[in-house]
This record gives sequence, C-alpha cells and structure tokens, in this order.
Amino acid sequence: MRCHSVRAYPITGCIYGRLALQADFGPAVREAALFRLQPIFFVVGVMVIIIGVSMLVPAAVDLYYGNPDWRIFAQASMTTIGLGGMACLACRSDIGPRVTSRQGYVLTVVSWIAVSLTGALPLWYSSLDISFCDAVFETVSGLTTTGSTVLSGLDQMPPGLLVWRSIMQWLGGIGIIVTALALLPMMRVGGMQLFQMESSDRSEKLSPRIRDMCMQIVLIYVSLSVICMLLYRFFGMTWFDAINHGMTTLATGGYSTSDMSFAKFDSNLALHWVGVVFMCAGALPFTAYAVLIRKRKIGAIIGNQQIKLFGLIITVFTLLLTFRLAQISDDSIFRSLTMAAFNLVSVITTTGFASGDYLLWGPAAVMLFFFATFIGGCSGSTAGGFKMFRLYVIFTGLQAHFMRLRSPSAVVVSRIDRHEITSDIFNAVTVYVCLLALSYMVVTVALGLTGLDLITSMSAAATALANVGPGLGNIIGPAGNFQSLPDSAKWILDVAMILGRLEFETLLVLLMPSFWRD
Repeated sequence: MRCHSVRAYPITGCIYGRLALQADFGPAVREAALFRLQPIFFVVGVMVIIIGVSMLVPAAVDLYYGNPDWRIFAQASMTTIGLGGMACLACRSDIGPRVTSRQGYVLTVVSWIAVSLTGALPLWYSSLDISFCDAVFETVSGLTTTGSTVLSGLDQMPPGLLVWRSIMQWLGGIGIIVTALALLPMMRVGGMQLFQMESSDRSEKLSPRIRDMCMQIVLIYVSLSVICMLLYRFFGMTWFDAINHGMTTLATGGYSTSDMSFAKFDSNLALHWVGVVFMCAGALPFTAYAVLIRKRKIGAIIGNQQIKLFGLIITVFTLLLTFRLAQISDDSIFRSLTMAAFNLVSVITTTGFASGDYLLWGPAAVMLFFFATFIGGCSGSTAGGFKMFRLYVIFTGLQAHFMRLRSPSAVVVSRIDRHEITSDIFNAVTVYVCLLALSYMVVTVALGLTGLDLITSMSAAATALANVGPGLGNIIGPAGNFQSLPDSAKWILDVAMILGRLEFETLLVLLMPSFWRD
C-alpha cells in the first residue's frame, strides 16, 4: 500500500489525516481513515453556545430582583458563548455531511463533559464560595437530572442561582443533544446515531427526519412543563416556586428552591399529587405521547406494555408503603397514601424530591426504596434507572426459557407491543445488566477507598448510576446532602452520573483500544 499524501489540519485540535489510498480496503477502513474531529468540535461548540445563551435567563431574573449576581451570569454567558463560538468558527469549513458511528460516540461523551464544565462557571464565580469540584458536581448532577446536591441554604440563595439549577435539569431532561438537533436546523451534522447514543429510546421513529422527530419531542416536553407550572401555581405555589418545580418535576430531576424540598409544602397535599402526576408523565415514553397526538389513539398510552408494567409496580409498592405508614403513624389513610405515593414515585422515576425522611419508616421501607432506586421509568423518558423496557424483556425471556424447559420442541416468540423481541434485543439487555453490575461494584469499591462507609458507598453508587439523587444513611439520605464527601468521591460520582445517563456503552466503548486503532 502506498500513501500519496498525508495532511494534518491543526485548527484548535481539529486534526485529521486525509489519506489518498490506491487500494480499496472497504467501508470500515475508509471510515477509520476519514475519522475527523471537525464535526465533533463543531457540534460541541453549538451545545456550549446553547448553555451560554441559557445563562442569560438567570441573569435577567437576578436583574429583575435587583440581585448583583446578574453580572456573574452575564460574564459566564459571554465566556461560554465565546468558547463555543470559537469552536464553531474554527471547524465550520469542513464538518462533513454526516456523523459516523465512531464520531458519534466521541461527540456524545465530549459534549457532556464540555457542557458540564462550562455550566459550572456561574456557580464557581458566584457568591456561594464553593470549590470548582463542588460547582462541577452540582452541574453534572443537574444536567444528568440526578438531583444530588452539595448546596445548603437554598431558601436564602439568590434567585438567579436557583433558576439556573432548574434550567440545567430541564435541559438535561430532554437531552442537550436532542435540543441542539431540534433547534439548530443549519447543522449539517449527525442523524439518528447521535440521538440514539444520547437517548435510551430505540422505539419506532416518529418521522423519517431526525430534526422533525426531535422537534415533536421538544414541543411535547415544553407543553407538559408549562401545564405542570400552571397547576403548581393554581394549587398554591408562588410563581417562582411553580416555574422552578415545574421544570425539575417533568425533567425528573428533583432540584428544589428549599432545603426542605417538597416538605416545604407539607400541608398542601394537592401539590404532592400534582407532583406525582407529572413525575409519572416525565417517566413515560415521549414517543407514546407523539403517537397519541398524531393518531389520536388512547391505546398508545394504555396499551403500551412498558406503561402497564410501570403502573403495576407503582401501585403495588405504594400500597405496601401506605400499609406500613398506617401502622407506624397517626396520619389519616389519605395522607399516608399521599406520602407513600409521592416519595415512592419520586424515587422510582429517579426524580429525587423528598417530602419527609423515609429512612424513619422502618427497615422494610428502606429496603423497598433501595430496590426502587434501580427500577427507573420507561425507555424514551426523562427518567433514569434500569427502565421498564428492560424489565419486560427479562420477564418475557424468563417465561420463554421455562416454557422451553417444559416443552423443548415448542417455538416461543416473545413480543412487546406486537413487536417481536429479537435475540439482538435480549443480547443488548444482557450486556446492559452486566455493565450495570460491573459498574456498580467498581464505583462502590472506588468510593470505599476514599474513606466512605459501606452504606454510603453502596447508596451513592446506586443513586449516581441510576440518576436518582438522595441516597441512604445519615450523610447522603433525604435529610442530608453530598457536601461533606471528599473531593475524590465527588469526581468519581461525576463520572458515575454521566456513565448512568449515557447508559454505559457510549462511554465505556471509548476505553477499548480497538476503538482508536485505525
């Protein structure tokens, strides 16, 4: 093989080799030879610009309330927009017609790192006097909709910072990549690969065009968010609280405007039920909403197997917790049902709101909440966790296995929503389970090496990988936060939260030497 020319283009790190090969070595080799960083840094620049523009909203809020922190947001916004703009301008000349699968993996991971670092700037610059490590932890927790926090004194915090935390979760809920693809039609980069690497949804396409599909999801997301805000306001919240909680409820994020979280509204049970409804709404597949609107068939919701399983699990767990609360408290049955439903839905949808310390409900309740931490919502939702789709695949796989044991010659076809569950799907779920178990063990051990006790290490690893928020124990339980953890533990949890948000494969594939080998 002779190489006629090898050229490098050192533009802000966008370096690639353009090989003119005499022989044709097939698509795989051509893709490796043409692996370029221009599309990656161009799209990352666009996403960073979105973060920078979003910072103008809390700046306007602080300016409205007369808080001097508006200057901090304005400064951070200009810095972020400038960094993103330079990346776009430097790489705009040759971004290519599409993003390859290899570029898509790198782009997805790099974009999450970039927006996490730039999104932390207002917190780091602010009057909170927190370290860069804490600022990044709060930002990663927000963007991944985990909801873990290192901040206290939220009731006296400047309004712009509270709004910024809510905006980060709202953007992270729908996915920054989805937002970029939907709002920026001038991008010639990327397609379905990029959307699928950032999202867990592998269901039917709503539209043959990625931008149309993303726009439908974003419009549904915005509409549900506005409805949630209006209902919060109608049932007693102030406009400020309603807007912030509306963003973090549908994003299943859990950031609040008070250290007490939803316990601040302890006497208003109607607000709790609004939260229950919209946490569940955020945990349902958004593709089902789009099909419901397009085809006007309620079966898209009530006939969906994921949603049926989700409803069954929530109903059973809520009744068990209600029975437990009725035994240990003097509250009415309705209040016990409300507290049980709210806290259970908050954990199982990986939202992280708390209306009380459920660690005081007894060992049985604590164990139930621990297992609920891993379950999660439906595939294609804003919720994290294991997801109902995978649970359903496992249940049907076990059923088929035992049927074959009884009748070895039987032909068993497993289906979900009239679609066959193929061997590829079973294999994908198996790989996910293995990666989840391996990641959980590694993160737990790593946290233990930083000096944390076993309960805190296990709980923190679970909440980070499942993107839940509060953990168990006296330190990071629903009545505590992550401030007292050592910096090394916070950096480990940063990686774990992004790993859980990207559902392991997208990040771990970059650790394979063969991925980088041409």
